[in-house]
Amino acid sequence: MFAQLGSLIATFMFVRAIFQQYFPNHLRISIETYFQRFFSFLYPYIQITFNEFTGERFMRSEAYAAIETYLSSSSSAQARRLKAEIIKNSQSLVLTMDDNEEVADEFEGVKVWWASGKNVSKTQTFSFQPVPADEKRYYKLKFHKKHRDFITGSYLNHVMKEGKAIKVRNRQRKLYTNSGSSWSFVPFEHPATFQKLAMEPEKKREIVNDLITFSKAEEFYSGVGRAWKRGYLLYGPPGTGKSTTVAAMANLLGYDIYDLELTAVKDNTELKKLLIATSSKSIIVIEDIDCSVDLTGQRGKKREKKDIEENDPVQKFTKEESESRNSKVTLSGLLNFIDGLWSACGGERLVVFTTNYVEKLDPALIRRGRMDKHIELSYCSFEAFKVLAKNYLKLESHYLFSTIHSLLDEIKITPADVAETLMPKIAPVDAESCLQDLILALEGAKKQAGMGEFCDITKTLKKSENRENTDVNPKRQCNAQTISEYQQQRVRHRRNKRRVTSPTQTVLDMAMNKRCLCDENATMRASLENLESQKPRLGM
Repeated sequence: MFAQLGSLIATFMFVRAIFQQYFPNHLRISIETYFQRFFSFLYPYIQITFNEFTGERFMRSEAYAAIETYLSSSSSAQARRLKAEIIKNSQSLVLTMDDNEEVADEFEGVKVWWASGKNVSKTQTFSFQPVPADEKRYYKLKFHKKHRDFITGSYLNHVMKEGKAIKVRNRQRKLYTNSGSSWSFVPFEHPATFQKLAMEPEKKREIVNDLITFSKAEEFYSGVGRAWKRGYLLYGPPGTGKSTTVAAMANLLGYDIYDLELTAVKDNTELKKLLIATSSKSIIVIEDIDCSVDLTGQRGKKREKKDIEENDPVQKFTKEESESRNSKVTLSGLLNFIDGLWSACGGERLVVFTTNYVEKLDPALIRRGRMDKHIELSYCSFEAFKVLAKNYLKLESHYLFSTIHSLLDEIKITPADVAETLMPKIAPVDAESCLQDLILALEGAKKQAGMGEFCDITKTLKKSENRENTDVNPKRQCNAQTISEYQQQRVRHRRNKRRVTSPTQTVLDMAMNKRCLCDENATMRASLENLESQKPRLGM
């Protein structure tokens, strides 16, 4: 039997060699084609090959990458030989099946088989060193021919979609910034979440529901004929958490952040290039847009007055140099960036503006359709304070909360000021001391709102100083010191008047200064008392 089998194999090899050696190429191809057609009637399975590199430029196939990510879970459970690697821009280890391995997959009751392989070809070059082989990997999908329409339609779409979704979940999110017409990035690791955000619960739920609805509305936007994007305008006084809200939005949806600095953009063309370079599942942020460039509604006005004399070449050169450095982004270019034809490049994208003075912005820039949702972030409420107390002091209730509640209803203070007051300064944390400092600051701000009391006290102290005639007078020195403190405080208040609505921060500074003075005086008194007690021992 073995002799007959060997003779049969030898005969087959001889016929094959004669066939390849003496038959013409076109005839050989035709015979192989008809033989494969005949074999397909007997073999009921169909195979689809997905090569790793396709196209003239030999770019890595997106389909291959999506299949590799999709099969990572099936491979780790079924394959006997695995490959472990960290894919670029990924934050987790990816397991894939090794070459010549096969795994099964089932979708809606239909079973398919995936196999991995590679084609190895060596270049014909003369070298004394070993030449690395050119490896071209591929995945091969095998399924029954009766499921052809289902596999080529529903199943492959499911594989592509699920593979991209897994890649997005596993990727390392990035924070981009622009330099000219290109983006550079660092890993985005901001820990902000909506659970930790100092905001009213109703407003917080409203924002979260709106964001989640947007992330699942691809078919809706396509059905109504709109680009899959949404604009948010965050406005309010400084220190109310606008930047932290943007970070919480990115962490909720798993998006990247593109922090667009308009002053670094040369013109509208460069702005379009930056838009095209952004990816889907991202947030484009323009912070303090009222201060970025001249986009405050003055469309027809020039930025500088024409008061430079024509016969002064130095001033002409200075003006031309400053104009060349300034950004030439116009309001029309920014509007096209947000809502024009170029805004449809890519999908699932948020555009967020932040500003301290919403009234300075052009109405065309913030109208509905461009900035779809306007969110006001105002001063700290009692509900926001409870979130901060839980974050910083691990307190959910305290007997001082009622006092703070009544003061917050009367005093305007930003969440940033409250957070700084509640920040523990010593270890272990003394929660009650932090709450008392906050009450002291709020009560001081309530009494000294408007700075009117400072003027009255200063005038009274000056009158009492003029009535004193002696050079050395403790009362006069105390009055002069108090006047100096109040004058310095008034100067600080005037400097911060444009940025800080309430004098809460000034009160906090006064409280800290007074506490430091009291500590220094107590230390000096203790030293003097110690010296007096040691005089008898020293014979003084």
